[in-house]
Amino acid sequence: MKTLYLVRHAKSSWNYPELMDEERPILEKGKKRTKKVIDYLLKNKVKVDYIKSSHAVRAMETASIIAHALNYPIDSIKVERQIYHANAELLFDQFYDLPESVDSLMLVGHNPAFTNFANYFLDRKIDWLPTSGVVSITFKTDQWDQIIQAKRKTNFVVLPKKL
Repeated sequence: MKTLYLVRHAKSSWNYPELMDEERPILEKGKKRTKKVIDYLLKNKVKVDYIKSSHAVRAMETASIIAHALNYPIDSIKVERQIYHANAELLFDQFYDLPESVDSLMLVGHNPAFTNFANYFLDRKIDWLPTSGVVSITFKTDQWDQIIQAKRKTNFVVLPKKL
């Protein structure tokens, strides 16, 4: 069994027009919403073997906050620049270099790719994965490169405003 967690970064600031998009930090409001999501993850005993994040500051900050809460070593978060500009199809590339021992993967990144990627697997499609939103899917396979064909189950779709 392989479990995927798709996490959209926390709400970010537009208050610094001099910053490039990748440099925008998360807002305090984003941290609070992420904390609500973390409480949900902890309550549901979520364990993550591997975290990959976009290099964007808002994604890395979100990944670090969640990693800390889940007792995942922050310095083990793999920064993957490709996630920043990825579309749904390119997100599949994130699975090919995973060690076989990884049973649960958390990807932290951006829309619209994350919404489109989640909808590839969800029976009940979502219109938009909001900031700090998380989708979890378990696949009945022992190989990440087989998730497309594997039977799957949606574990949850967590939307911070619903918590």
